[in-house]
Amino acid sequence: MRLDDISTPGRVADPDEGITGPELALAARNHGMPLEAMRYDLTPPGLHYLLIHYDIPYLDGRTWRLAVGGSVRRPRTLTLTALQRLPQRTVRVTMECAGNGRARLSPRPISQPWLVEAVGTAEWTGVPLRYVLAPSQVDPAAAEVVFTGADHGVERGVEQDYQRSLPLAEACDDDVLLAYAMNGLPLAPQHGYPLRLIAPGWYGMAHVKWLTSIDVVTEPFTGFQQAEAYRLRQEAGEPGAPVTRIVPRALVVPPGFPDFMSRARIVRPGPVPLAGRAWSGRSPVTAVEVSVDGGQSWMAAELDPPDGHRWAWRRWRLEWTAEPGSYVLTARATDAEGSQPTGQVWNRGGFANNAVQEIPVSCLAGP
Repeated sequence: MRLDDISTPGRVADPDEGITGPELALAARNHGMPLEAMRYDLTPPGLHYLLIHYDIPYLDGRTWRLAVGGSVRRPRTLTLTALQRLPQRTVRVTMECAGNGRARLSPRPISQPWLVEAVGTAEWTGVPLRYVLAPSQVDPAAAEVVFTGADHGVERGVEQDYQRSLPLAEACDDDVLLAYAMNGLPLAPQHGYPLRLIAPGWYGMAHVKWLTSIDVVTEPFTGFQQAEAYRLRQEAGEPGAPVTRIVPRALVVPPGFPDFMSRARIVRPGPVPLAGRAWSGRSPVTAVEVSVDGGQSWMAAELDPPDGHRWAWRRWRLEWTAEPGSYVLTARATDAEGSQPTGQVWNRGGFANNAVQEIPVSCLAGP
């Protein structure tokens, strides 16, 4: 079913166009993680970034059911209690919105206006998806698994339930979960209660919330969120490459103290401890470098050793001796496939823009 467009997501802003009313409305519903929260290894649920495409559905865990079907020999319907009785697994995952960095692009794609705060790290507990699929006896010709959420709305004129798919081989990885708990507590409504998908390493659009059904298919899924919305396009109308795994990013915990409006930072002369987090959904981060002059020169930071949490961010540290003056702090992460760019990575949707963060810092002349 197609409806008349009320707004035009996917549009690129005019050169002098400011943030629009619909973008402000989205920003009021959704929120990023305050960057100082990177001090926590696990982001408290209320500080974890949040993006909700439509409405938060009201679901009663006592009557809710998950349908498992499609190209399987034994379609089934499972209750939350039945899922919680299956072998469980807990995985620490850094989740990042595919649009993180969108509002920093020029020209700016019109959509949720993220800067760099659309990220968070949590421990998700649930049942590995493969334990649910195996008893249903998947068709040997199966190609993908389609996940449908209870959130329902209109996007670019298309009425839809939110749906995404994963390739079958990736969906059956031990760390891909049907999660019912976050940081040891039942999912909050905004985070997908009673059940959501966790697809470690993938951008947030793949982690379907409020699951109602899982369907195995033998052909590539061509639903709106898969084939239309999350694509890397330079021009309107082209098919574009799909948005998939998280590209490397490092962020700095803002040092010193902030100016209220600009968020510019203020520090005192002398040793200033710098710290932050780095992550990648492609391969482990191998290095982090820090610049205090806007990327003109770089210093190697100390990166915490791997701690067994493959899909979670890692802490980095560096001590900087500040002298009176103005600076621009930034950091960049490197994985096996390359480093963060210093310039923007532009596309019409504003996806996967991992250009380095920039933090203006003033070092005061006196104590």
